[in-house]
Amino acid sequence: MRTFGVFCKHPRPGEVKTRLAEDIGSHGAVQLSAAFLDDLALQFRTEGERRVLGYSPADSAAYFGSFKRFGFDLWPQPDGDLGTRMAAFFEETLHDAADTSVLIGSDSPTIPREYVAQAFDHLQEFDCILGPAMDGGYYLIGLRRAAPELFDNITWSGSSVLAQTVSRISDLGLSLALLPPWYDVDDLADLKMLTGHIRAMTRSGQTHPCPVTAEVLSKLQLAE
Repeated sequence: MRTFGVFCKHPRPGEVKTRLAEDIGSHGAVQLSAAFLDDLALQFRTEGERRVLGYSPADSAAYFGSFKRFGFDLWPQPDGDLGTRMAAFFEETLHDAADTSVLIGSDSPTIPREYVAQAFDHLQEFDCILGPAMDGGYYLIGLRRAAPELFDNITWSGSSVLAQTVSRISDLGLSLALLPPWYDVDDLADLKMLTGHIRAMTRSGQTHPCPVTAEVLSKLQLAE
């Protein structure tokens, strides 16, 4: 089975997009966080054979219940650091030899859908697929068998996440495939990249994948 997962947090003030909130305020940060997830759920509503929304904190099931309309199963992330939670996701979704799982966060609302499709295709041949992020981490990771050790001894939220992960992949003898680099939206500079990207796609005649985000940006007067 092909399982597509999205990790997300309940969009509440002080708990999401804290770096961005320093520049645009907590209200705007919450609105954008919610918009990112809405756009991703809509864009990937038919991806894979199973879709899983890995939400946090565990008491937020009522808020995320609306995403069932997009065909997502709800799965509460366990306690622990990001590595612990990702390891648990893959152990939850990878059981049989034919299973493959791809996981993204909710910080990249413009991620091309074809990248996720390519990730699943690569997992027919490779043990692991990574989508490098511009900040030194990764926006996507996929596996064809659970490998909890892959997430050990990583300095999460730092610029060396990707490099450390590749070292772990080498240590474990896993084969690796790569997607093109993409960008997350964590701070004001990233947000300017996003607004410019949306405007460029619109001006060039492309249909951009984040209409909810674009509307929020316009209301917050951040799209100029």
